[in-house]
Amino acid sequence: MERSGPAPLAPLLRELIGQALREERHAQGRTLADVAARSGVSMQHLSEVERGLKDPSSEVLAAVLGALGLSAWDLPALLAPRPVLLDLTADGPDELDARRHRSITAGHSASGTRGVSLLAA
Repeated sequence: MERSGPAPLAPLLRELIGQALREERHAQGRTLADVAARSGVSMQHLSEVERGLKDPSSEVLAAVLGALGLSAWDLPALLAPRPVLLDLTADGPDELDARRHRSITAGHSASGTRGVSLLAA
């Protein structure tokens, strides 16, 4: 039997990077203003990067990681697979694309392991 409808969209790399940066900032108990000031990146731009709306340049990424006490070598660990919730109830590709960044959630299990989960209605 052939499936109809669009295939679910995977998160974009900029969304994963932004999500990882925001999670690390929250884990450290740091404010957006503090990390922005220490990195030399404007609060607005950092917020857009964290929300996955802007692709960070390598310079911006290095500055933000440095402000968090990390380096580019730490990025793979921050991007390790994490639970992802994709909203598969959208009516079509336009609606799914418009809601993509709101449908991605992340978390860690109690044991600290990470995995990928897809939930559908």
